[in-house]
Amino acid sequence: MLKSLSWRAATLSVVLFVLFVGAWQLATSGGSTALPPGMDPEYAKLLGLGATQGKSAMPTPLEVGAKIWGHLRDPFYDRGTNDKGIGIQLAYSVARVALGYLIAVAVAIPLGFLIGMSPLLYRALDPFIQIMKPVSPLAWMPLALYTIKDSSTSAIFVIFICSLWPMLINTAFGVASVRKEWLNVARTLEVGPVRRAFTVILPAAAPTILTGMRISIGIAWLVIVAAEMLVGGTGIGYFVWNEWNNLSITNVIVAILFIGVVGMVLDLMLARAARAVTYPE
Repeated sequence: MLKSLSWRAATLSVVLFVLFVGAWQLATSGGSTALPPGMDPEYAKLLGLGATQGKSAMPTPLEVGAKIWGHLRDPFYDRGTNDKGIGIQLAYSVARVALGYLIAVAVAIPLGFLIGMSPLLYRALDPFIQIMKPVSPLAWMPLALYTIKDSSTSAIFVIFICSLWPMLINTAFGVASVRKEWLNVARTLEVGPVRRAFTVILPAAAPTILTGMRISIGIAWLVIVAAEMLVGGTGIGYFVWNEWNNLSITNVIVAILFIGVVGMVLDLMLARAARAVTYPE
């Protein structure tokens, strides 16, 4: 039954994809004036050529596909500051996200354990968490740039801030929600606090903690694109902004697709980890 459902879902996904691409092709195809021999299409768009007689300024699926293939053939080229392969740009972004995310893990999970195990600490810190949680991570960027004075480190700090709260809140909630019966049994068996934290509380709270980590990685990947647009230099966010300034809409769409694929991979990794620590009751 589950296998049949998976096949039907996959078939429906393919059909929807084909319909979407077909509608995209119809919306962007049409007559256009011929370009002068040897003129670059992107430069022609800048001059307003080749977009008359009803042709959309948006690229066709074939143009986007050709551009994707071009990036995949040589993703790690480096021809200067503003001309690096998309593989290099993604690597910079993933590295910043990974570093800021791991720092957030190192802070949020131990602190979440302390908050979840102490009702007093939970109530005392809750107002601060509720005030800081809704603040947009990008609001921290000017302060980070002013104090740290390094754009790349500032972006990592912003990733740390945006990753911190979902993990902290979910860890505290998961720890506080561990069944009292399990804790009572551990106390009856005279299990020490440290051993009880690792053998009883952590396994019980792990699914909730991984859910917070999964939420955080999604937010972090969203934020890094906007942060890199602000700070410039390298990264997929800067790549999008630079291609927009060059009026290369095709490359902007390609970057969006790559951002989506990397985000999906990161989410699937955390989802698999969450399933690995979830046991039926």
